[in-house]
Amino acid sequence: MMAFKGFGPKAIPFLKALDFHQSREWFLENRDLFEQELRDPLGDLVETLTQRFAVAGLGLRGDRKKSLFRINRDVRFAKDKRPYNRHVSAILSPDGSKAVQGVFYVHIGLEGCFAGVAWWQPEAALLLAMRRAIETRPDRFRATVKALKKNGLELDAEDRMKRTPRGFEHVTDQDLVAAIRNRHFAVRHSIDPAAIHSPALVEELVDFILRAKPLLDWGRAIEGKALD
Repeated sequence: MMAFKGFGPKAIPFLKALDFHQSREWFLENRDLFEQELRDPLGDLVETLTQRFAVAGLGLRGDRKKSLFRINRDVRFAKDKRPYNRHVSAILSPDGSKAVQGVFYVHIGLEGCFAGVAWWQPEAALLLAMRRAIETRPDRFRATVKALKKNGLELDAEDRMKRTPRGFEHVTDQDLVAAIRNRHFAVRHSIDPAAIHSPALVEELVDFILRAKPLLDWGRAIEGKALD
């Protein structure tokens, strides 16, 4: 394992150039630069974080083979046919795959650099269980939100439903109604683009996930019961 030393100085310029060209020929000509400046450092970051998360007992892991998302876009059913993403990203998860929930996500791109801890668009049964937990154990949920707020984090409201889902109309407390309307449960940490070139990014991300641990604990407790 190579310790993370930072993304290369040409990482963001490479993404800007790739976004401009959006050409397979240009990408293949510059593939070595992509690997040196972005792909290999991202693999190093994933494996360094895996080691640090293990020491902290966080139950999240990954590796450079399975955790990194492809730079190529899936355009089969997309109106936007540009072949390449404007970012690189990776996931660390309980089993090291991309197929489970309760994950750590890191994103380095032109639209911003950030990390997140999330149950992102969970399957219907798990989402229902999370909503039922908010309804039936509001004190536990509110304690989680309070702990996150104390740690400088708040639940993401992106893509929240405009109406309360069926079966929860009787819930009237506004904070609970808003949470039940969520399609996912996530917290996010913005990364200064200048910080991606330093190995200190590892400490920043370890600090973030420790601050996000109340959400991990809350979601895992619900997920564990839902799978019983």
